[in-house]
Amino acid sequence: MSKITFIGAGSTVFVKNVLGDVMTTPALQGFELALFDIDPERLQDSERLLNSIKATLGSTCVIKAYSDRKAALKGAKYVINAIQVGGYDPCTITDFEIPKKYGLRQTIADTVGIGGIFRNLRTIPVMLDFAKDMQEVCPDALFLNYTNPMAVLTNVMNTVGGIQTVGLCHSVQVCVPHLFESLGMDPTGVKAKIAGINHMAWLLEVSKDGVDLYPEIKRRAAEKQKEKHHDMVRFELMNRFGYYVTESSEHNAEYHPYFIKKTYPELIEKYNIPLDEYPRRCVNQINGWKEMREKIFASENIEHKRSKEYASYIMEAIETDVPFKIGGNVMNTGLITNLPKEACVEVPCLVDRSGITPTYVGDLPPQLAALNRTNINTQLLTIEAAVTGKKEHIYHAAMLDPHTSAELSLDDIVALCDDLIEAHGSWLPEFK
Repeated sequence: MSKITFIGAGSTVFVKNVLGDVMTTPALQGFELALFDIDPERLQDSERLLNSIKATLGSTCVIKAYSDRKAALKGAKYVINAIQVGGYDPCTITDFEIPKKYGLRQTIADTVGIGGIFRNLRTIPVMLDFAKDMQEVCPDALFLNYTNPMAVLTNVMNTVGGIQTVGLCHSVQVCVPHLFESLGMDPTGVKAKIAGINHMAWLLEVSKDGVDLYPEIKRRAAEKQKEKHHDMVRFELMNRFGYYVTESSEHNAEYHPYFIKKTYPELIEKYNIPLDEYPRRCVNQINGWKEMREKIFASENIEHKRSKEYASYIMEAIETDVPFKIGGNVMNTGLITNLPKEACVEVPCLVDRSGITPTYVGDLPPQLAALNRTNINTQLLTIEAAVTGKKEHIYHAAMLDPHTSAELSLDDIVALCDDLIEAHGSWLPEFK
């Protein structure tokens, strides 16, 4: 029996979407769906939920929860990863509150920036433990990574872990639909080309019936900027650099040095930037889970319709050899020619029985490649810190982060990193 292993299966709603999708897919019937999580209660919730969906759908998939990770991985053909190391309390709180003492404010803090660096440092060792287990019990499995920081973790699993990995993010999928909806435009029949790095990929081309839609997009965006709305940062970046970026304005506000600045506090209101947004989301999600859980289990006949998550479509394409296109995070094997070969990039990929085949993009417009490189610098030095255990590379990563370096002195950056290492304690034992 073929096997799909889900690590981080306590993410019950996400498990419902991804593995519920599997159970709606004819080509994936009969697979074992192996669940693993370090929280036994949430693991049990996910197992119960999937068994209910299985009964409703009449699926032949076999659902099994594991308390042993290596046993869950053994013989897997596909491994799906959705972990969060350290959780909201204490680690996300730490990532936000200590930088605040230095006057460094953040919105999401899960990709780059000082919060992204430390999320990487506590997650990379765990991911490499997964890779070690996989090398022993399922070395040929395809690892589908949904965990942030996407670019760094996907890079590490491929290059250090030696596991074939693709990173999957929603931002490419929703970029054009959300942009067109916000501007009152119809996305039907639109052709788009997107490439760059995760959370900073670019809508390079957007047309319909051979007509370039960018002039109309920019006209409507300029009009919309006259009033407050939720996407002001991205529209400003498009105005200044010429292209729309995939990930949300709250993310991109902290990926660049232009928007969150203590010497220009008026920018927060001008661009409608939601400081401390991610902690608010975490608290709301934690508080809302009990009510959501009651709603989910109010009926024993839980239904599921296939979502737009990439995972089941990737596995289906590999099983059936019917091609499917995704936006995937992969190593830059000559794909984007003006970004470093060591980087993980986000490009269109074809999926079929041969696996994930990334497509060639060539040069990005020079200003876009330059913006990407500012984030890649921090990504690569974070990997260097995690792999070598050298604390100085943590400082280097932070010193080169655009937002951090625009706000703090070199001495303050070093002191902030030291404070974060101390506060993380047992989450970062190798740097104590």
